[in-house]
Amino acid sequence: MALDTVEQQEQREQLVVAEPDSRTDVDNDLHLMMTEHGKSDLQAAFFNMSNSILGAGVVGIPRAFRNSGLLTSLILMVVLAVLNDWTLRLIIVNTKLSGAKTYTAFVSHALGDLGKVAILLAQGLFGFGGNIGFAVIIGDTIPHVLRSLFSSQVASSSAVDFLLSRNTLIVICITCVSFPLSLTRDISKLAKASGIALASMSVILSIVVFRGPAMDDDLKGSISGSGWFFKPNIFQSISVISFALVCHHNTTFIYDSIRKPTLDRFNRVTHIACVLSGVVCSVMGVCGYLTFGPKTKGNILNNFPSDDWVVNIARLCFGLNMLTTYPLELFVVRAVVRDLMEIYEKREIGNLGTKYHVIITAVLAAVPMVVALFTCNLGAVLELVGATSASLLAFILPPLCYLKMTKQKPLLQRLPYYACVVFGFCIMFLSSTQTIISALNDSGDDHCVA
Repeated sequence: MALDTVEQQEQREQLVVAEPDSRTDVDNDLHLMMTEHGKSDLQAAFFNMSNSILGAGVVGIPRAFRNSGLLTSLILMVVLAVLNDWTLRLIIVNTKLSGAKTYTAFVSHALGDLGKVAILLAQGLFGFGGNIGFAVIIGDTIPHVLRSLFSSQVASSSAVDFLLSRNTLIVICITCVSFPLSLTRDISKLAKASGIALASMSVILSIVVFRGPAMDDDLKGSISGSGWFFKPNIFQSISVISFALVCHHNTTFIYDSIRKPTLDRFNRVTHIACVLSGVVCSVMGVCGYLTFGPKTKGNILNNFPSDDWVVNIARLCFGLNMLTTYPLELFVVRAVVRDLMEIYEKREIGNLGTKYHVIITAVLAAVPMVVALFTCNLGAVLELVGATSASLLAFILPPLCYLKMTKQKPLLQRLPYYACVVFGFCIMFLSSTQTIISALNDSGDDHCVA
């Protein structure tokens, strides 16, 4: 197996001075974010990976269970968690085979300039699509908390009603908080602000598990027939689960952050993080879907009433977390734009001048915000991002690069990698088609807060 030869290579590498490895601006920014505190132990690496996986996509998991049925969704969760674990480890194998140190570098090594453009676009679209989802979540959370706190003023004053409306607060929050934070050139300052992510997820999971069953019967739904076993929108479910599990763009930096980075140590971290993430997503999906059934929305918190103070605490934590996560993703997308400009102009640009820095940041902050003003269908956003960029990052590029670098291996040993690439492209096209058709047929209000 390839892993054995790579482990032998690791031992040899300790005796050789590594060649300098050119990092793109995206690589440098992600490296700063993941390793700002220097080398870490396995526990810290596990926390970094879990934090990368258990993000905003988790609130869409119950909707994925609704799309494909309970039993099918549980099977998908196991299969995708295993596949996610395998491709995460494959990324490190690819760095060893290529002599590169980053995801972008080994894709460039294996696939040339076209591969470099593909990986940059995948990273950029993942961050950009994620920010659309974050803007939708901000609109699903903070306005409902504030309107609940000032319900009497909202009822008596049209000005307060407008000021605390969903779209007004999305604009205020992003332009007054997320956009100024995005203007910083030091990503480590932003990384410190996102430390409450796992705590927020824990609160939300607890609410879905324990608070959900206590909801009024008219808010709940019952599962019947095919809902227990199999439903046809399976590819949409796969893309949402993929979005929730993907952290492949951070993998090499998590590996580098380990004090003594070896494949064995990294594999241990990956196995535990993927098992934990799979369990958390499964519990979220099962409990959310069993409680709300066919009424399950793209953001599970939207199934709870807007005046539930316990849920509003979770909404507030989640919304504030999105305000600080939004600039983190924008930081990476801006670096992708800079790298693509360098490829197009065939010269090093270095740091963007202040004028271009502000203009590009403003555009990248505004476009996701504008999209979020017209929809609260978080499920469709997660499905499209999962189907496109997440499929490229997780299921297509890692095995494709491995195949390019191991042409001498027998076809039988290479078949699983071919199968993974085909699987990734199937998800990309079939899920995108299903999502677009479903979004055109659905009413946007079906996904908003109860």
